[in-house]
Amino acid sequence: MPQEQAVDTVVLDIDGTLVDSNYHHALAWARAFRAAGRDVPLWRIHRSIGMGGDRLVPRFIGTDADGPLGDRIREAWEREVGALLEETVLLPFAGELMERLEDRPVKVVLASSGKPDHVRRALDLLGERGDEGSAIDHVASSQDARTKPAPDLIDKALAEVGGSHAVVIGDSVWDAHAARRAGSRMVGVLTGGFGAAELTDAGAERVFDDLADLVDSLDEILGVRD
Repeated sequence: MPQEQAVDTVVLDIDGTLVDSNYHHALAWARAFRAAGRDVPLWRIHRSIGMGGDRLVPRFIGTDADGPLGDRIREAWEREVGALLEETVLLPFAGELMERLEDRPVKVVLASSGKPDHVRRALDLLGERGDEGSAIDHVASSQDARTKPAPDLIDKALAEVGGSHAVVIGDSVWDAHAARRAGSRMVGVLTGGFGAAELTDAGAERVFDDLADLVDSLDEILGVRD
């Protein structure tokens, strides 16, 4: 796959891309909606995983998201997801991907619509601190900018590391929409439960079955030449 410009920054999504957690989040949201008297099918919730909770809740209850009902749902979700995330693990080859990226001439950024403590869970699983000396150059979460599908997290990530040519690696259509709006390339993986056609239609230039397949093509994606 020829590239006009080698990538200088890789923006990595977390949930569903590095950590096998999309279905944990979906279940937590379903329980939270149900506790508030709103039954939302899991499959519908799953289609919204990847966007921030500030966008997901209004998607299902409209303007009520700004009132007491929305607050109850978000509070219930916090309780539900806190326990479930203890069960999450890295997806296969997540560690290998990070090791490969550390050896490549690129900046590595984690950019998630999740909350900071959930991002911390991913860093713990990766054995990273996210500070000086880490393989990760910057970490951005929902507290730093508007969440996906807005491009803000990607824009902020690039500004923080001085990047100009990024590729976003993600699992959801919301990653693809955010990348397109930020003017960045995006490659997808099927590890979050979104289909290849969905990701391609949303803007992914290429879709891989899993991280193992992506790692095999990493230099091609980055435009790294021997």
